[in-house]
Formats: sequence, structure tokens, C-alpha cells
Amino acid sequence: MHRPLRLLPLSLCIALALPAYAADGDEDNWGLCPIIDVVPVFEDAPAPVGGIENRGSEPTDIDGGQLERAGTAEDIVVQDNVRLNRGDQFLGTDKLTYNAETGRYSAVGNVRYQDSGMRILAERAEGDQNADRHRIEDVQYQLTQRRGNGGAERIELEGARGRLVGSTYSTCAPNQRAWELRASRIEIDTAKGMGVARNATVRIGSVPVLYVPWFMFPVDDQRRTGLLYPQLSLSGRNGFDYKQPIYLNLAPNYDATLYPRIMADRGGLLGAEFRWLYERGKGEVYGNWMPSDKLPGDEPDRYLNPEVGFPVSSLPEKNRGQFALSATHNINSAWYANTNLGWVSDTHYFEDFSSSLYGISQYSIRSDAGVYGRGRYWSGGVMADHYQLADYTLSEVNLPFDRLPRAYFSWAQPFMPWLQAGVDAEGARFEHQEFLGGTRIDVKPFVTMPLEGASWFIRPKLAWRYTAYQLDGNAQSRAEEFAQRNGGPVDPARFQDSNLTRSLPITSVDAGLYFDRNTTFRGTSYLHTLEPRLYYLNVPYRNQDNFPVFDTGPMTFSWGQLFRDNRYTGADRQMDANQLTAALTTRFISEEDGRERLAASIGQIQYFDDSRVTLPNQTTIESGKSAWVADASVSPNDRWNLGATYIWNPKYRGEDFVSARVRYLFERGGVVNLGYRYRRNAAFRQDIDPPELRDQLEQADFSFLYPINETWSVVGRYYYSILDKKELETIAGVQWESCCLAARLVGRRYLRNRDGELDTRIMFEFELKGLGSAGQNTERVLRRGILGYDRDDLYLVPPTSTQRLNSGSGQVESTPDPTL
Repeated sequence: MHRPLRLLPLSLCIALALPAYAADGDEDNWGLCPIIDVVPVFEDAPAPVGGIENRGSEPTDIDGGQLERAGTAEDIVVQDNVRLNRGDQFLGTDKLTYNAETGRYSAVGNVRYQDSGMRILAERAEGDQNADRHRIEDVQYQLTQRRGNGGAERIELEGARGRLVGSTYSTCAPNQRAWELRASRIEIDTAKGMGVARNATVRIGSVPVLYVPWFMFPVDDQRRTGLLYPQLSLSGRNGFDYKQPIYLNLAPNYDATLYPRIMADRGGLLGAEFRWLYERGKGEVYGNWMPSDKLPGDEPDRYLNPEVGFPVSSLPEKNRGQFALSATHNINSAWYANTNLGWVSDTHYFEDFSSSLYGISQYSIRSDAGVYGRGRYWSGGVMADHYQLADYTLSEVNLPFDRLPRAYFSWAQPFMPWLQAGVDAEGARFEHQEFLGGTRIDVKPFVTMPLEGASWFIRPKLAWRYTAYQLDGNAQSRAEEFAQRNGGPVDPARFQDSNLTRSLPITSVDAGLYFDRNTTFRGTSYLHTLEPRLYYLNVPYRNQDNFPVFDTGPMTFSWGQLFRDNRYTGADRQMDANQLTAALTTRFISEEDGRERLAASIGQIQYFDDSRVTLPNQTTIESGKSAWVADASVSPNDRWNLGATYIWNPKYRGEDFVSARVRYLFERGGVVNLGYRYRRNAAFRQDIDPPELRDQLEQADFSFLYPINETWSVVGRYYYSILDKKELETIAGVQWESCCLAARLVGRRYLRNRDGELDTRIMFEFELKGLGSAGQNTERVLRRGILGYDRDDLYLVPPTSTQRLNSGSGQVESTPDPTL
């Protein structure tokens, strides 16, 4: 029998009420949970189809083995395996009585409810449809879209309001009730989307560990003003550290969060974040303010650096803070505006308020704003940027030049299968607080013929580079500045001309072959490739010794440098060249899954002539052979990954760079990383005999996550500078995890300042999966320090708005090595 009824609004209310205080546990690990449901699958129920969004438009069908009328003509009694269906909802019971006139109903015996999000068992349900009043007794429920189960003595619903009496909730399996939330009464208001729990307790086993007489919580996905989970830690620098985020729901498209923070040994701090979102853009502004900080007064010697001109009055005790703004606006389908602004109150700020190595490696803050565009064959923009010093060991002379403004345009378009033309152009105005600036225009049109086949390619390319300067100041001031920056007296007549130009052709030919064969190694089939490559580059010499150095530096010699037409960043230097690169790559690609199991490359440049274009205080590159560059990566199976890069310089018969990395993945989510890195300082003195070779860095890094068994694991990291004989970071911790509980205890030592002093921090986190956690967010620290701690995150993204200055070479490094 099928009959349309307007039953089941009570089912929707139940679905909203029961899981109301369940936290979203989608990111938790439920791998240790046995598949045991408090409410098993109903065999007589169809699989849920659809969801809550289309229930209102669906009819209700009722099936039953026996239908009769009782009492008045309006009373309908259906019994013997009664089943009701509407959309994704199912309701089954032994006996259903319904009065179509009064709207009263009752369901008695084996009441079963199911939808796309939960299953419910109850002994009895009754109510009044017309008055929208309902009562369900002796309830058990099982969430199906996320972990969660529990029960209630009874549920009382009236309109948008409801009440749960004697309710429980847990994400644990019924036979492993490690924790449970109990509340004597929970009142739900679905219209407001809020609930109030009274006399709530959290029990670990049978022991109550937390009692809350009253608390309010949301019952839907709407954002609401309230407290977020606090963060607590203990460290030698800050003492007891407590941060309590306060969320402010201001409007549907913007919100704010306050971050009051108390550091017992330093004082109070207030942080704030404001976010907005609209149809064409979004933005975020963030700030910190600390009215008084005790730390500088406790360590005054570290804040006074007379070598860079900081007087005693510069102790940053008062009004320390930080500001950051990021915003984007889409103008149309091709153009958008973007800005990233940053500011700190003093040069010690990052060191004093950061808890990572990046905090002491940031030497400047870059602020920029501009309008950018991109089309099918072009890209361009107009922008401006400014740098603020953020390292107290340096001075303003170490900052890059500001570009106020800068405009750039790139265009490359194929005109036929074997012809492509384009241009790269830039114009910029450079300014600096300590040095003379100027204006530079750089234009580089080019034409190339990409001739390619299935197993070969030849790409000849011809470019012409024109660069023009309009410099500030007179010859005397420019000569004095050159002497200040590079040392030694300089004849002012050398800098007489303030209008400088450079014009030269750049010719290159890039060619390669692809050989492949099928081979078998230890019973596995591979595609073996051999890929020789030649790259010839010819650039005539132009004297550029009098050109300024606004934004140009030498690139680090690497595999990519073998195939570039300039070894300098920026347009202030264009190298001269008559050279040929010869390189060879081989790969083993598994034919079973298509994965590259081995890749090895080696290459070298043959300089036919001396390369005479240099930066100040650097010598020419003599004719002959460059350093060998070798790179290899091996993955014999899905657990092992080994990689190495080796650069060997035949001139000095020694290595310029060595990097080795090994990673092993355990079965239960564990990982071991071992890394080593060495680099010789590229800014060595070549003007003496023999040349003064200096090591720039030598570091080793060992990290691991080792699962002892299914519930216990240990974590650790030891990051050490062999060259400086200094510990950079040490992490040691233990983790315990069950189906629905987790606890982490982590100790950490890390560099707190540039003087090599270490800070110690103890962090503890206790998590009730599906409900929340207390303590410090240890996962963020472990994911940053242990590569592969989260299998979905086998890389780190470095900060983009800060830069690091290599004190040994004077070069800027903007991307840290992810392996170290």
C-alpha cells in the first residue's frame, strides 16, 4: 500500500538535534576504530538517496502488512513491518497510529529511523503534527557521515525548539568507551541554530574529568561569535604562554578574530585578524600589539648593536607590534589588483616572537601593490614594492632597492608550427635610503624556431637585449658611492655619464635526442631512456663595469644554470658567452605503474673564451671547463626514496655543493628522513694566490616518526650545523593514540636568536577525537620539523613575503631547502 502523508518533520528535527555538539572530525585518524555500530544497518531500509536539500519536495510513501481504522474514521492504524520513505529518509516501526484530522500519531515498538547522515533506534515516538510537538523515548543513534554515537532517555520537540534529556555522545566504539560526553539536559533552537547544554560532564572511562554547568554551542554550519580552543605552552623565554582566540561573526561576508595572549615572563599581547570576501575579491588584515615587553629589559645587551648604529634609546620595550595586509580584487577576466603589506615595530620582532628557524632568518619585509594581467600569449603588470629591515645585525645598506614603480610585459606567440616570436620588457624606478637610485628600461625581443620530432628537438633562438639607464646624482657622488659599496678609490671621470645604454644580440641553440628501450631488472619491466642534450650560447662582450647594481646578483650554479642565457638575476648585468653545455640524462620508468624509479643526470659547460662581465669584486670566468653537475633520484619501491646532488669543481679539485637525502616510509604511517648539505661560499677571494676558499655551510638533519605499535609512536628531529658545531633544533616526543583518544608530549629546543642561544619548550596536547583538543597545537610543529609526518604533506611551503640574507656571500636566498 502507498499513501501520501506529510509525516516526518520530526525526523528532520532529530537529525539536527542529536549530533548538535559533535565537532567535525573529518581530519582525525579513525584507522584504529573497529567497525562496530551502536545502531546496525537496517536490512529492510533502502539505501539513502539524496539529502536534506530535496526532502521537502518528495512525497511520503507508507507500506505495511495490515491497515485498519480504529476509533474515529480519521484514525489509521498500520502494523506488521510498517515502513515510511521520503527522499533519503526511512522510518520503520511495528505499529503506527495516525489521525489525519488531528495530526496526532504514535509509533510503538522497534522504531527505526535512517537518513543520509544517521540511524536511530527508539522504543516509542508520539506527537502532534499540527502542533508540531513530538516526543521520542529511549533513543540510540549512530552518525554515518562522521564518527559519533550515543543515546538519550527522551527527546522532546516543539516547532524549532527541542530538548534532549539524559543524552550521551562519543566517537568511541561501543566496546571501547574511552570517553563520553554526558548532559542532563540539552536545549536546541534550530531557528537560531544554537543549543545550550546543562550539567555536562566529560568522562574518561567512568571517571569524570570535566564538569561544565552551562555552555552554548552551534547546531549547524553557521558562523557565530564565541570562544575558540585556547593554545597553551611553556617555554624558557615566555614562561607560561596562554592564547585565547575570540571569534566575532560580524556579517555573512566578513568576520574578525581577537587573539589576547598572556606570557607570564613577558606580559600581555593583543592580536586581531579581520577578513572579508565579496564577489570580485577577498582580503585579510592582521596585527599584533604589545604595550610593554619585559624581554628587552631582561637582556639589554642583545638589543644594543653599536656597529650598526642602534643607540641605547632603541630598546624595544614599549609598543611592539606587527601589521600585515593581503587583498585581491578581480577587475575583469584578464586583470586583477593585489597588495601585500607588512610592517614590524623593530628589527628584533621576528626573533622575539617567532618559534621557528625562519624567524631568525628573515632579514627584510617586502610590501607590494600592483595591477596584473594575463592573456593567452601575454602577461604584464604595474606595481611598486618597498623593503623594511627586520634584522638587527644588519643596516639599511643591506636592503634591496625599492621599485617605485615597476612595469613589465611579456609576450610570446607562435605564428606557424616552426616559428615563435615574443618580447620581455621592463621599466623600473629604483630608490634606496642609503644609495643613489635611477631609472632602468630593459627590452628583449626574440624569435625562435622550435623544430621537434618524436625523438629529437632543435630550438635555435635569436634575441636582442637593449638596456638604458638614467642615473641620479653627479659623477662625484656616484664615484663615492661605488667606493663605499665596493672599496677603494675610484676616478669620478669613470662615472661622468648618467645616461648609459647596452645593446647586444643573444644567440642560442638547444638540441636533444631521446633514446628508449624496454628492459627487465629483477623481474620488473622498465622503459629505459637515454637523453643527450647540447646547448650552445653566444653573447658578445659589452663593458658594464660602470653600470649600477640595483637588483642583480649571481645565480647559484646548479643544473638549471647549464641551460640559461645569463648567470645573473636582474638586468644590470648580461654575461658574455661563447660556451657549449653537454648533458646526459637517463631514466628507468616502471611499465607497471608508470612511476620513475631512477633518474640520473650529469652535465658540464665548456667555455671557449673568457667570460669578462662580472659584478664588483668578482673576477672573470676563465676559458675551460665549468664544474660538473650531477643529480640522481632513486625510488626502488614505494617506501624508499634517495636523492643526491653533487657539484665538483675541477679548477680547485673539490666540491662546490653536496646534498644527499634519504627517506623511508613505514607501514603504519611512520617516516625516517636523513639529509646532509654542504656548500662552499661562492664569494671567495679570487684576487689572491692561492684563492681563499671558505665553507659557507655544512648541515645534517635527521628526523623520524616511528610507530612502536598501533597506539604508541615516538617522534624526533636533530638539526645540526657541522660547520658551526651548533645545534639548530632538537625535537623529542611521544604520541599515544587510540580509536577516539590521542595524547602528544613534545619537547623542543631551537635557536631563539642570532647569537646562537637556545630556547626550550614543552608542549602537551590531549585530544578527544570528534569533540576537540586541549593544549598546544603540536601537529603544526611536527609537520614543519618532520617531513612526511603527514603523508599528504611531503613538502614545506616557505614564507613569500620575507627574505633571508646569506651573511657569508651577501646573496639573497628566498627559498629554504625543504629537506633541511
